[in-house]
Amino acid sequence: MQELNFPKFSFRFKNSENKLAIFDEIRKKFVVLQPEEWVRQHCIHYLLSVKNYPKSLINVEKELVLNNLKKRYDLVVFNPNGSLHLIVECKAPTVDITQQTFDQIARYNLTLNASYLMVTNGINHYYCQIDQENQRYLFLKDIPNHNPKI
Repeated sequence: MQELNFPKFSFRFKNSENKLAIFDEIRKKFVVLQPEEWVRQHCIHYLLSVKNYPKSLINVEKELVLNNLKKRYDLVVFNPNGSLHLIVECKAPTVDITQQTFDQIARYNLTLNASYLMVTNGINHYYCQIDQENQRYLFLKDIPNHNPKI
């Protein structure tokens, strides 16, 4: 798999039915290793190892209903009080991050109401904080580290 713009992490792999699989620490199972999954697994390790978010606050690939359509988010991080802290949208490294990508995560956030958004293709990462009062995005250099007091 392609080297990504993340720190080096240690992953567990296995071959299953002639397909390479990677162990997902959150879902606690092996999943087929596709380019987008490679990015997602790096994001998970980044959130756990670098940003110190506990596994118990991270949720992977769950369904949400948006305008009567079923969609799936890549990653969300909850605050300890159950509100949403962060939504992460992962794309394969070959997929450019465009306005359409930001529109997608913004639509998800209309339902989810997270405080922060992250969009990544593993090479380029974009982070923003939602300014609810002024209804705008504040772009950041990075997302905040886990703060258990929230």
